[in-house]
Amino acid sequence: MKKFLACLSIVFAMGLAACTPTKTSRGTGEVIDDAALTSRVKTEIAKNAGMGEAAAINVDTYRGVVSLAGFVDNEEQARKAVEIASKVSGVTSVKNNLQIKPRNK
Repeated sequence: MKKFLACLSIVFAMGLAACTPTKTSRGTGEVIDDAALTSRVKTEIAKNAGMGEAAAINVDTYRGVVSLAGFVDNEEQARKAVEIASKVSGVTSVKNNLQIKPRNK
């Protein structure tokens, strides 16, 4: 019985150790800040004339680093999207994962 309780205690302690946060996890405040930053970047891109279908650009933020993904009509739109995102207050850097895919007209 003592061996069983000792093993159970070790398993329980290991389970609790797995619950500790890591250095890469974000707190609630950081998640909210990133969501607000994502919203501001999306708004600025959508407001810009000449960006075509801004809905085709996905914006994601992690600790102030904005990632742009999706499709744009040309290189100029990709460059403009990165420029707009980088000028939004709170953005520390921008990762450009946009792909050029002209729409059929």
